[in-house]
Amino acid sequence: MPPGDCTLLLPYSSGSGPPPATAGPWRMCFLRTPFDGLSEDLAKVWFEQVSFPRACARLGMDVAHVPYFAPPLWPQVPTVVTIHDLIPLILPEYRGSPWVRGYMRLVSKAAHKAALVLTDSQASARDIVRILGIPPERLRVIYLAADAIYRPLAPEEWRPICVRLGLPSRYLLYLGGFDRRKNLVGLLAAFALARERLKGISLVIAGRLPAGDSAFAPDPRPIARRLGLEDSVYYTGWVAEGDKPALYAGAEAFLFPSYYEGFGLPVLEAISCGTPVIVGGGSSLEEVAGPGGLVVPPEDVSALAEAMTRLVHEPELRQALSLKGREHARNFSWLQTARQTLAAYREAMDTSRC
Repeated sequence: MPPGDCTLLLPYSSGSGPPPATAGPWRMCFLRTPFDGLSEDLAKVWFEQVSFPRACARLGMDVAHVPYFAPPLWPQVPTVVTIHDLIPLILPEYRGSPWVRGYMRLVSKAAHKAALVLTDSQASARDIVRILGIPPERLRVIYLAADAIYRPLAPEEWRPICVRLGLPSRYLLYLGGFDRRKNLVGLLAAFALARERLKGISLVIAGRLPAGDSAFAPDPRPIARRLGLEDSVYYTGWVAEGDKPALYAGAEAFLFPSYYEGFGLPVLEAISCGTPVIVGGGSSLEEVAGPGGLVVPPEDVSALAEAMTRLVHEPELRQALSLKGREHARNFSWLQTARQTLAAYREAMDTSRC
């Protein structure tokens, strides 16, 4: 292909239709597999391990980028893979079925065939070295970034949105998923423990609630009822992207006590809005929050309750964390991400020529 041309290779599905015409250097190509319409799992593996590397060779690609943990075991051109996290290898409850465990063994082995491995944080890089045995010299940490809409807002900008969403005047905020590692059970227990000291401040839980209640994705509503928190917890359901900055800006603090994250984009969004954060330690979150938040052991309910209480009772601390967090957030930009990724492509190509 001519230098600078980019092709997006996608798995074919019955709903794909013909590739749309695209302007500029981008084009799209849908790849069929023998398992289309028969087995989604087999079609996925065939696309990643056979169709994709063959197409890269056939189209004369200089370098291939697999932007998630699914590199080919037999790459046909220099290949870069992004491994965002190793959740299925670190947390037992995410290892799933024998099929998932076999798939993880396959892609873990295939990662060693990549010219370079990219990841989102130093914490994930350490995990990749420790668990996969990838040499550090073949790893590149390239941070993600928040969208430009995440910025400090004046009260007249965020308050009408919060009123429209029916939010209380003062609240702590959680926004994210509901699977076990997000630690909503611990968050609610900590909020219950601190409630008497929080001066009537509510907890807002934002995001699409689980369709059912399970051990893997517990529904926070029955937990809140058991703790006697019905009058203190608000649920927004799904939140439009354009409304999220207002939710962050209106909050006293953003709570994200997750047990494990490869990056933790909501934390970066919050500090970009000037909202102090409380995060769980032990993975990438303290790295992303930087000086913009308090770090607690995610399993320590008392420590989380104490951190909530401090941020509510100490406005000077909130202000200091807000200013430091906004300054720290400036270190993350999509332009820098793009430049570093392009440099990784060039390095992968140069390495292959040696």
